[in-house]
Amino acid sequence: MKKIIYGIMMVATFTACDLDRFPYDSVATDELFADEGGLLAATEGTYSLLKGDANGGGFSPQLHRITEYPGDNVALSGTTTDPLFYTYNYNNITTSGRVNDIWSSGYKAIVGCNKVIELTTEGESLDSDQLIGENYYLRGYVYFQLVNVFGRPYVQGTSNLGVPLKLTSDIDDIPDRNTVGEVYDQIVTDLLKAEALMSQDKINAYATKEAAQALLSRVYLYMGQNDKAIEYADKVINSGKFSLVSTGEFSKYFQKVPEENPETIFCFRFVEESDYNHGWYTVGSLYANIQGAGWGEMYASKSYLNLINEHPEDVRKGFIVPQYELDENGDKIPAVYWVNDNYKYEFRRTFEEGGNTYFTQDGTNYQVMSEIQNGKTLYYFNNSANEKIYVDNDFDMYKRNGYPKFFITKASLQEDVPHLWSPVISRLAEMYLNKAEAYAKMGNEAEALANVNIIRDRAGIPAYNSSADFPAGKTLLDVVLDERRLEFAYEGHRKFDVFRNNMTMDRRYPGTHLNGSNPYYEVLPTDNRVIEYIPESQINAQPSLIQND
Repeated sequence: MKKIIYGIMMVATFTACDLDRFPYDSVATDELFADEGGLLAATEGTYSLLKGDANGGGFSPQLHRITEYPGDNVALSGTTTDPLFYTYNYNNITTSGRVNDIWSSGYKAIVGCNKVIELTTEGESLDSDQLIGENYYLRGYVYFQLVNVFGRPYVQGTSNLGVPLKLTSDIDDIPDRNTVGEVYDQIVTDLLKAEALMSQDKINAYATKEAAQALLSRVYLYMGQNDKAIEYADKVINSGKFSLVSTGEFSKYFQKVPEENPETIFCFRFVEESDYNHGWYTVGSLYANIQGAGWGEMYASKSYLNLINEHPEDVRKGFIVPQYELDENGDKIPAVYWVNDNYKYEFRRTFEEGGNTYFTQDGTNYQVMSEIQNGKTLYYFNNSANEKIYVDNDFDMYKRNGYPKFFITKASLQEDVPHLWSPVISRLAEMYLNKAEAYAKMGNEAEALANVNIIRDRAGIPAYNSSADFPAGKTLLDVVLDERRLEFAYEGHRKFDVFRNNMTMDRRYPGTHLNGSNPYYEVLPTDNRVIEYIPESQINAQPSLIQND
């Protein structure tokens, strides 16, 4: 049974448009790896395996769920028996099929990479070197994600257990878990090798030299090697091959044809014809119902909304689509809302009288008043105890179980297909924010803010001239991480960004993660559930694997 864990499938399936030389849907292993065409086909198969499938399974879709749902940008509006709920509320289980899918598909991809690396000779041609380099990149990428899902953050100790380093295609080679430090060392080795071997310009659905450099920048940042993180970010920036999407176009970033997006460095390319099945089980389907497709049950959190609403003109708000109720005339209905002491939303419809705004509660009219703080207009009312309660002055919304429907569209609407989406692995904006974080940790405020301001300028919000402009109580690192949160929400970064910086995940906002008798209002970076359990099925197959606490 141990061989099941790492054994690559003896049959691989590929799209006919790229592999016309193979007349059948699948080919046996010996034939598959017999020549350059077979090795190319095997590599295409690895891309496909990591991309996932039309029903929302496979490496990339499951990775998104496992990394995004435990963050503070999302709020689930109900409960479910789906194992995603246990990742969302930090009551992780050992039998999660979604987590097992990440492990099994990740290692199948790794073995596929190993096979190509073993059977291809370096230096024979630019084509073969590019192919080998792509496989080193893909292997390094998978190990990077696996070690962060199943191993503690690098900064918490390199001797902690990571994941097994499977570096051959031999099904009898069954390693136990390596340390986090050993896995990171292998990731760096693989990505440096990929950088050295790849020299061809390809569309961003394939690994390239710049994709390796971009991922190296992130890896070094996670390792605390700030100078190297800056060096590799600069390599990508200075290549001149990428440019930021404009302010006016940014809210449509993920609607663009991926290979025509000048900011995307590498993505897993989904196409409607082969990778889309009505949209109901895709990543985006949980975030929104669009044109009748999708569950629309996971919404933007009040925590994230508070942050992005500090600058209402921020174009990144374009990915949040409130579902407003309409009256009989088709008009939005004025309302105020706030979060009570039990972390539940309170909505009250308002009316105008004598030039003032009021709402009625328990037979009493309360006036909505305003004040200016730090140049911003804030709204509030005084409750029956004469306490000042701050509110959002907006419109009434459709709700599910009392949770307003703030739909998220980042994982939807590619090429105007409701929930078609190509997960972006690296994009140019990250390079600037990697540099900003690295400079902040090196104490270089000027360079940190210069890079943050590139992103803030694109978002259409004011630049930081100095620490005097920071929100009250915020440090330089805080404002950099807030910018990363705003920029990369719903792209799978937030959980890692919090815990690798030894910060606490604050989840004191409405959502069903607070259901039950002992919810996680805060998650400490040292908590056992910061990382996932090794899937029970993998330990049953290989009992020598040590389970996470």
